[in-house]
Formats: sequence, C-alpha cells, structure tokens
Amino acid sequence: MHSPHDPYVRVRGAREHNLRGVDVDIPRDALVVFTGVSGSGKSSLAFGTIYAEAQRRYFESVAPYARRLIHQIGAPKVGEITGLPPAVSLQQRRTAPGSRSSVGTVTNLSNSLRMLFSRAGDHPAGAARLDSDAFSPNTAAGACPECHGLGRVHRTTEESLVPDPSLSIREGAIAAWPGAWQGKNLRDVLDALGYDVDRPWRELPAGQREWILFTDEQPVVTVHPVRDAGRIQRPYQGTYMSARRYVMKTFSDSRSATLRARAERFLESAPCPVCGGRRLRPEALAVTFAGRTIAELAALPLAGLAEVLEPRGETARVLTDDLRAGIAPVVELGLGYLSLDRATPTLSAGELQRLRLATQLRSGLFGVVYVLDEPSAGLHPADTEALLTILDRLKAAGNSVFVVEHHLDVVRGADWLVDVGPHAGEHGGRILHSGPVAGLAEVAESATARHLFDRSPVPVRDVRPARGHLEVGPVSRHNLRGVTAEFPLGVFTAVTGVSGSGKSTLIGEVTPELPGVERLVSVDQKPIGRTPRSNLATYTGLFDVVRKVFAATDEAKRRRYGVGRFSFNVAGGRCETCQGEGFVSVELLFLPSTYAPCPDCGGARYNPETLEVTYRGRNIAEVLDLTVEAAAAFFADTPAVARSLSTLLDVGLGYLRLGQPATELSGGEAQRIKLASELQRVRRGATLYVLDEPTTGLHPADVEVLMRQLHGLVDAGHTVVVVEHDMAVVAGADWVIDLGPGGGDAGGRIVAAGPPARVAAVRESRTARHLEAFLSRTPSAGPASP
Repeated sequence: MHSPHDPYVRVRGAREHNLRGVDVDIPRDALVVFTGVSGSGKSSLAFGTIYAEAQRRYFESVAPYARRLIHQIGAPKVGEITGLPPAVSLQQRRTAPGSRSSVGTVTNLSNSLRMLFSRAGDHPAGAARLDSDAFSPNTAAGACPECHGLGRVHRTTEESLVPDPSLSIREGAIAAWPGAWQGKNLRDVLDALGYDVDRPWRELPAGQREWILFTDEQPVVTVHPVRDAGRIQRPYQGTYMSARRYVMKTFSDSRSATLRARAERFLESAPCPVCGGRRLRPEALAVTFAGRTIAELAALPLAGLAEVLEPRGETARVLTDDLRAGIAPVVELGLGYLSLDRATPTLSAGELQRLRLATQLRSGLFGVVYVLDEPSAGLHPADTEALLTILDRLKAAGNSVFVVEHHLDVVRGADWLVDVGPHAGEHGGRILHSGPVAGLAEVAESATARHLFDRSPVPVRDVRPARGHLEVGPVSRHNLRGVTAEFPLGVFTAVTGVSGSGKSTLIGEVTPELPGVERLVSVDQKPIGRTPRSNLATYTGLFDVVRKVFAATDEAKRRRYGVGRFSFNVAGGRCETCQGEGFVSVELLFLPSTYAPCPDCGGARYNPETLEVTYRGRNIAEVLDLTVEAAAAFFADTPAVARSLSTLLDVGLGYLRLGQPATELSGGEAQRIKLASELQRVRRGATLYVLDEPTTGLHPADVEVLMRQLHGLVDAGHTVVVVEHDMAVVAGADWVIDLGPGGGDAGGRIVAAGPPARVAAVRESRTARHLEAFLSRTPSAGPASP
C-alpha cells in the first residue's frame, strides 16, 4: 500500500472501453489535462475510470442500499486506484432540464435575490413584509394564480377548436373533441339538449357556439341512441363537457403523452394577462429594490445586474455583497450577457457547464477532484484566459482539477499532461506521455505534440473568389439590432466573435426562402436521439441495409426470419426484458437514474434465437459492436453500407461503434454524424451548408480531417458557413464575419468582414489579436515551445 501522504492518484490495470491495461500516476492538487485524438480513450480514463470509481466509493459509503445498485451498474474495469479523493463531475450533460430551470436556479443566485427583496426591498406602505418564497414563481406563495408561475397561459379560441366552420357538428366541426365513442357521445348529448348538429357551424347563432365550446356547465341528459346496425341500445344518462373543458382537462391531467400532445394542438400560448408574463403574484411585483421589481432585475444581463446592486443600509450590504460575489465568476467566464430568468434549455452545453463551474467556485469545497469535460467548448480565445484563471483558483482552494481538453491554450496552461493515443478506437488506449507539458515534445507518435509545438508560420492560401452574395437581414433578434450581413456564395465563410455576440442568432436567419438559396443544409449539435434506442446505425439508415443482409442469409430464410426480426425496436427478435434497449434504468433515491446492462441479454439487445443467425461469422449484436472503421472492412463489398461508412470515416468518426447509443454521443459527434448523413446523399445543385461550431470536441488532428471535407465541398461548387472559435479554421477561411465587440448588449453588430488577414488587422475586434497570433504563430497566451 502507498502511504497516506502519497501525492499521486495511481491507476493500475484500467481496461474500460479501449484502454489496454493502463497504468498511470497523476498528481493531486494540480491542473491535469488529458489530451488525445477523439476516441483515443482520454474520456474513458478520466470519466469512465477515475470519476466512476470515485462515484462508486461514494455510493458505498452513503447507504447500504446503494451496494445493490453498484452490483447492477457494475464497477469500472480497473485493477486498483489508490490516493483517490472524492470527485465532482462537471460533464457537458445533454439532458434537457425542466422548463422551470433557469440561469438563476442553476447558480442558486435566484435564492439570494429573493432574500434581498424579502429583507431589504421597498414594500408598499402598510403592506406586510413578504418572505422569500413569495418572490419565487415556483412556489404556491409566489406563483401568479392565473398562469401558475409559468408566465404564459394556454388558451383555446374558436379558431383553434373549430378549424373548418363549414362543417356541421355531425361532420366533425369540433376538431378538438375526442374520436370514437366519446366524441359520438358528446354529439348525441348536444343533440338531446336541442342543438342542431346538422347545420354548418358558421350558421349557428353566436350565443350557441360560445356555450358549446366554452361553457363550464356540465348538464346531464337522457340520450336515446339511434338504432345502428340492428343493435338496440338502451337510453343512458350522458354528461356534457365543452370543447375547452375537454382540451384543458386532457392537457393538464392525462397520463398519456400522445393525448396531451393532441390536446396541445388546440391551445394557443400567450403571455399571461394577469402578470404580463412576469410569473409572480401582484403583491410580490409591488416590492422594489433600487426602483425595480424582482422580475425587472432578473431580466437584466448579469453584468448589468451587478452594477444596479448598490447597497443601501447594513442589511442590504450583506445581501448585495453576496449576490455580487456570486455574479463575478459568471461574468469572468464570459457569461455576463446571460440574465437570471434565461431558461436553461436555451443555453448551449458549454454555457451550462461554465455556469456550473462558476457555481462550484462559491461552494467552498476543498480536497476534491473536479473532472471537467472540455470546459473551453464554445469559448472564444479571449475568454479562455479567464477560464484558466478560474481553474487555477479551484486548484488554489486545495482541489485537484482534471480536465479533458483539446484547446491548445488550456493544454499549455496545465501543470501535468496525460496524452492518450496514438489513434482512435482500437488503435488508441495507450498512455503516450504522463508528465509536465514540455516533455511531450519528445514523443514522436503523439498527434498532440505535432500541434502543440508547431510554430511554423501558416502559409497564405489564395482566397477563392465569390460567385455572388446572399444578403441576410436586417435582423433584429436577441441582441442583433438591424444587422444586415452579406455571405459570399461558393466560398468558405467563418462567423466569429465572443460568446453571446450574436453568431448563432445571425446564422439562424439563413433560411431556404432567401433568394439565391437552392438547397440549405443546417447542421447543429442537438442530439440525434434522446434514448439509447437511437444510434449511429439507425440514424444514418445504415441499419436498414445491415438488417436486409442478415435476412438474406440461408439460416434466416430457413427460419423464415424477415428484416423485422433483426430490429431491436419491435417485438420478435429483441430481448423482451429490456425491450431491445440493452439497458435497464436503475432509479436511485436522491440521485439521477443510471442505466445498467440488461441482466438477460447482457446488453446485446436481442433474444438468443436471433443471435444464432450469423453473417460471415458474426451475429447482429456483434456487428453493432463493430467500430465504423472495422465495419468498413467487414462490409467492403456491400456498396450501400460501404458508402455510408466511408462518409463517417471522412468526418473522423471511425472510432465510434455502429450501435453506440445516441445518449453517449457528444454534441460535436452528433453534428458530424448529421454531416456524414448529408455527405452520403447524391447532391444535385449548389448547396449551402451552415454549421454551428463543427470543431467542438475535436482534437486539432481531427479538425484537419474535417476541414479537408468541408473545403472539398466548396471546391465542388457548394457554399460553407461555419460559426467557429478555432483560429486554425478561421485562418483557413476565404471570408470572415466578426461580430461583437462583446457579448449581450455589448455585442450584436458586425465589427469586421473580409479575408482573414484583413480582419486580423481590425483593432476593435477581439478576434483580431488571436487570429493574427495564429497567422504569425506567435503565442497569444501561454508558454512557447520548449
């Protein structure tokens, strides 16, 4: 055993995913960066092994019931790990938080602001002091009674309930009513109440139409059903329910998502007429601080909020100081443009992770390992310096900071570097270097070394001439105020600017309706599916061909297995215990639920009979377990599969497994899968490709591969527009549109536009300095090569 004073986390025999019995020693109380090409195994080491083991030990210590779960979830495949402190993971989670989750709730700053209003707000004369709950739209005490604190009301209108007024009630004029017997019953009740169900809706008197659709009365009448098909039906007591009442009841009470979604089609959403979208009761909105209501303060950008919070009086000072201390790290991480009321689902993965990071700074924990997943994702180089400062502060507070990262400025700022590789998938999984950054220069086979220490000036490329322009705007959305942009056609354009400057808003305005756009392909980083059922093979359509290949084997024909037998989404061939998911969900008290491999099929997704059918010695589960690269060799002579696989290889995804669940893919991987699906289509006519940060999560070596593809598209006559922070990509573009100069209110205009060399000379641009440094290869931050 090692002494308790051993300053290293020592990992022995790590075999998670593609790691090959890895042994590595990593210093505690240091900023350690894990690098390597995408798929090399660095996340398997940092998250799959080190963090997973820390979490397992935590479960063991928390509660006896958790031991059962560990048994189900399985421990990481590792010999032993010594010297491991408790760990906190800040991953770029891709789960959608609830609609009530906001910047204020994620950072806990909402609590402090409510406390300020309760203790130090100006209450109207004679009004009782409200406690902090009364200022929350998520409590019964604070929520506006009309919209229940959501700020919007769903209402029905005659137009939404009766889309075609030329129909009679018998012909189905009230589209919102349920189908089948229930709808017939409501019609018969109306008939019995004396309404004319055969007259066109628009000819009914207004008073009758109003009552039929909106009444809250529920009269009961005796219905004498018309004899149909010779069956005599007895009279029965029927209760009437108006169309609005039916829709609202279904929308709020139904357990069926399908029924709820159907009801929602007949609702129109509008700002709540009582609170005006501010979500709170009038009593709470009557209280002010610095002359503003809590709703007004929550709508300010955080940088602006900090300025308004000038303390008055001692009680206020303690509370405003606390708030400003909480806002500071958020602003420092380049997120000062966000407001407290901004809903979490509208944030990017990078923004959300940095918010959590800023919140951790205040938590005051020490002696823990923070494991971070690319905190620089979506960060402009100007904000990366602030990120390094914050990581150093976590370390100074007595913590270890382990970061999986591709951004070279972050890599240069590390105390210790663990480089995994040399390549992806089965050609990776070895430790190439574990030590101070400078030592990596000696490692010939490291792809990271090649990029980290390359200081040769970038050769100036001839800029392609545009064959016309696409005019977008004037755009006034979010922080863009009447911005008009010209995108050159037939070239490669990079849109740059700090976080929140308006890049995504601007490219979101490029629509197929614009003159000059023949075909638009917009590729974002949203997940390709929300459940483990969706995967690489199903998304690209590759799986359809693979299933046909299996159904065509002699054994499948002998057993009369069709194509459906080889799908894990339908009954028949799939394992029924997990219904083809390969996983069962394990619910944990107080903790997010986790997936454990299915106890019956062990994750194979199919039942034993289906797995008896093989093609070239592999069953369908084994084929799904192949990497893209291995599958390309396996299916080399099946043209439809081979084409699909070669485009996945072209965008650098050779390391992914065909059956890799969508839930395990990063945003960047999801985006490249969508791009590959596009590339495999036969293209007719010029296409405009719009990509939002396509290099997120890519090692510089993989960026080169992706850029070859994108520049190839331009050479073939298409137009490519990317939002990008990677200066290597920007330097290689034909045209740059730089937004800014800052984020939020300080941004939202075009600061510079032109070829990279011209934009690099614009002093007002915050991108220029970093672009210029890249073009001349002088370090803009961090130490130079050894």
